[in-house]
Amino acid sequence: MPTKTIGVLGLGIFGSSIAKELSEFDCEVIAVDIDVCNVNRIEPFVTEAIQGDITDLDFLKNIGLENCDVVVVATGTSLESSVLAVMNCKKLNIDKIIAKAKNKMFMEVLTAVGATTVVRPEKEMGERVAKSLLRRNITDIVDLDEQYAVIEFYPPIKWVGRSLEELDLRKRYEMNIIGIRKKTIRKLDVSFGPDYVIQNDDIIVGIAESEIFEQYDYLNKLK
Repeated sequence: MPTKTIGVLGLGIFGSSIAKELSEFDCEVIAVDIDVCNVNRIEPFVTEAIQGDITDLDFLKNIGLENCDVVVVATGTSLESSVLAVMNCKKLNIDKIIAKAKNKMFMEVLTAVGATTVVRPEKEMGERVAKSLLRRNITDIVDLDEQYAVIEFYPPIKWVGRSLEELDLRKRYEMNIIGIRKKTIRKLDVSFGPDYVIQNDDIIVGIAESEIFEQYDYLNKLK
């Protein structure tokens, strides 16, 4: 039984990728596009692939879009189409509406008309690639919210041989250490005290304000 019913309005590269990925994880996906070629391309992967105008409220009612738990407005290039699609979703009482925007102005407008989340995939992917190139010690980051993240990182060489109490990472970097593991072992050790001495083969896992800690890492100021 599908866990969620999700509508994807607009089947370009962004929308099609979302629709395919969701379908692989037991979601019921209703995929819609004005271009029949896009619809035919996605049809083998989704629950329903429908050709039609996402700016037409009656059309969206007829295909049962109001039954969706979430709708992704994935057009992005035409502001008018995106705005009308978001407004239609609001009229259908869809609680969660995710919209794609190509620039900051689109983002502001889509937020104003009712999108609950607005994404700029090209910008966000560019930032992600840049950050991966800048990393010195960080190996992985999992965002908890817009401010805090779980960060996995190698200790700088200056930390090796020093205790957690001596390093005082909470004061220096506003970081709480929640686990330590060895490079060759996936198991996370959470049973350590402030007297634990950092080893050369350690990987540290902590919770911190991601932007602050990333800046320290990228600028090589972890010491």
